[in-house]
Amino acid sequence: MTLADHLLVAPIVLPAVTAPVALLLMRRHRAFALAVSLGGGIAMLVAGIALFVMAQDDAIRSYALGAWPAPFGIVLMLDRLAAMMLVLAAVLGIVVLAHAVVTGADQRGWHFHPLFHFQLMGLNGAFLTGDLFNLFVFFEVLLIASYGLMLHGQGALRLKVGVAYVVVNIVGSALFLIALGLLYGLTGTLNMADLAVKVAALGAQDQGLLRVAGLLLLTVFALKAAVVPIHLWLPRTYAATMPVVAALFAIMTKVGVYAMIRTVPLIFGAKAGAAAWVSAPYLLPAAILGAILGFVGVLVARGMREQAAFAVLASTGTLLMAVSFWREATLAAALYYLVQATLAGAALFLVADVTMRRRGQYADAIVPSPRFAGQDGAGLLYLVAAIAAVGLPPLAGFVGKLLILDASFALPGWQVVWTTILVTTLVGVIGFSRGGSTLFWKEAPPATPAIAGASRSRAEFVAPVVLLALLAVLTVTAGWVTAQTRATAAQIVAPERYVTAILGATR
Repeated sequence: MTLADHLLVAPIVLPAVTAPVALLLMRRHRAFALAVSLGGGIAMLVAGIALFVMAQDDAIRSYALGAWPAPFGIVLMLDRLAAMMLVLAAVLGIVVLAHAVVTGADQRGWHFHPLFHFQLMGLNGAFLTGDLFNLFVFFEVLLIASYGLMLHGQGALRLKVGVAYVVVNIVGSALFLIALGLLYGLTGTLNMADLAVKVAALGAQDQGLLRVAGLLLLTVFALKAAVVPIHLWLPRTYAATMPVVAALFAIMTKVGVYAMIRTVPLIFGAKAGAAAWVSAPYLLPAAILGAILGFVGVLVARGMREQAAFAVLASTGTLLMAVSFWREATLAAALYYLVQATLAGAALFLVADVTMRRRGQYADAIVPSPRFAGQDGAGLLYLVAAIAAVGLPPLAGFVGKLLILDASFALPGWQVVWTTILVTTLVGVIGFSRGGSTLFWKEAPPATPAIAGASRSRAEFVAPVVLLALLAVLTVTAGWVTAQTRATAAQIVAPERYVTAILGATR
C-alpha cells in the first residue's frame, strides 16, 4: 500500500493521538497542550481535505486494518459521502475549538480538549467504517465523549439533563446491540457490503425477523437524529450545555441521518425483501412533524440556546423530508442542505455564546436588557444566522430549501412537503424576528440593574463570523457544491459499486 492509501486511517488516528497528549500536557504546560490540540485539529482538516480530493475520481476505496480481508476483518471505506462528512466535521471542529480557546470556555474543566478530540475521533470513525458493529463502537466513543462535554462547566441543571441524556443513549445502545444480534444471527456477518449481499439472499422464513432488525436499526438512527417522537432529549440537552459544546453537537444529529443514508439504500434497498425501504411508511410523517415542532419551538423559545436547539431539530426534519423519498435528486438536495444546516445551527449557538457573555446576568434569556458592549455586532450576527437557519435568500439555507422543493416536485406527497417547508419557514421568520427584536431592539426600563461582569473581547466574534462566511461561500459556490452532491447521491443509489469495491478489493 502507498502512503496515500494509509491516509484513509488518519482522521481516526490523529484525534486518538492528540487527545492523550493534550491531557498529559494540560496541567503543567497549557500553552503546549493548546498547540497540540489546535495542531491536531488543523492536521485533521488537512487530512479530510486530502481525502476529499482523492474521492474526486469517483472510486470507492477500502482499508483493511491488520490486512484481514472483508468481511472477516475491520474495514474502513472512503467514498464521496464519507469524504464530505469528514471535511464538514473537521471544519466545524477547528472553528469551535478555536472559539473555546479564545473565550476560555475550555478552562472550565481539565478534560475539555481530550474529550473534544475523542468526540471527533468517534465522528470520523462513524463516517469511515464499513462495518455495523464498528459503527456501534464509534457511536459509543462519540457518545461517551459527549457525556463529558455536556457536563463541562458543571451546574445542577446540566447534571440533571445530563443524566437523562445518558439514559436515553444507553437505551439506544441496547436497541442497537439487539438489532446487530438479529442481523448477525440471520446473515452471519455485520460487514455492510456483505450484509447487502446476504440480506438479498434470505429466504421467506427469515423475512419477519429481518424486518424487525431493520426497524430497530432505523429506530436507533432516528434516536441519534432526534426524529419525532423520540426527539424530546435534544432541546433540553442542547439548551442546558455550554454554547461552544452545543455548537459541536450541531453535527451529532446529522450522524444519525448519515447512518440512515449509508445503510438504507445499501442494506435495506429494493432487494431486501420484506425489509425493503423499511423507513418508507414512517420517515416522511416523522420528518414533517419534526420540522413543524422545531420551528414552533423557535417561535416560543425563552432563551437563545433553546431557540438554536429547536432550529437544529427543525433543520433535521426538513433534511429528512428530502431523504425520505430515497431518490437520487432528493438525496443530492438533502446533502447540500445537511452541510448548510450544520453550519447554521453551530453559528446560532456561537452567536448565543457571544451575546450571553456581554449581557452579564441576563445571559441568553429572550428578554429586554440594557445596552451592552458589541450589541450592534451581535445583533447583525444573529440576523445573518437566523436568515441561514430559516432558509431565506440570499444565504445557502434558501438554496438548500429551493433544491428540496425542486427535487420533490411531482413525487408522491410533494404537496405536503411544499406546504410544510413554506409554512414552517414563515413560522421560523416570525420566531427569530420576535427573538431578535426583543434582544437587540428593546431596552430594559431604567430601574433595571446594570449589566455586570460582561465580556468585551472582540476576538469572540471571529468564530461565528467564520461560520457565517462559510455559509456565504456555500451560496456563491452553489453550482460546484450541487455538482458534488449529485455525484455523491449517484454513488449512494448504486450499492453494487460499494459491494464490489469493498468485497472485491479485499479478497
